Amino acid sequence: MSLSPQFIRAIGQILAVSYPLLALSTGARGIYQLCCKPGVSDYLAPAITTVAALCYLLATLGFVVRKPAAWRLAVGLLSFETMGVLLVGSLTLLQPEAIGHTAWSYFGRDYGFLPLVQPILGLVWLLWRENRQAYGV
Repeated sequence: MSLSPQFIRAIGQILAVSYPLLALSTGARGIYQLCCKPGVSDYLAPAITTVAALCYLLATLGFVVRKPAAWRLAVGLLSFETMGVLLVGSLTLLQPEAIGHTAWSYFGRDYGFLPLVQPILGLVWLLWRENRQAYGV
């Protein structure tokens, strides 16, 4: 089974909207939990959420800037993001109290599982031959 160019373009359009929105929503959540939420005693969950927001923001830049370094940055970030979602999601299934509630808890359930799906779609999009050529890699 091969993916059609139209499908790949659709993935790119979805990523162009979902990554900035997720960066904004998780960034606001993480900053609020770290700086403003009263009674926060464990900073691991807000820190993970803030790291996720930073990944989403930098990945957005990697999608927009069509240079080899931006492509490498985006591929690295999406790989890190995928591993983070899988690790945190698995840990929250096994021991929910160990990490707390993050953007990646339960594989991104609070965000419609976008944190699980979008890095995989992003890697497919970035590794597509025409897109690699557009980035010069």
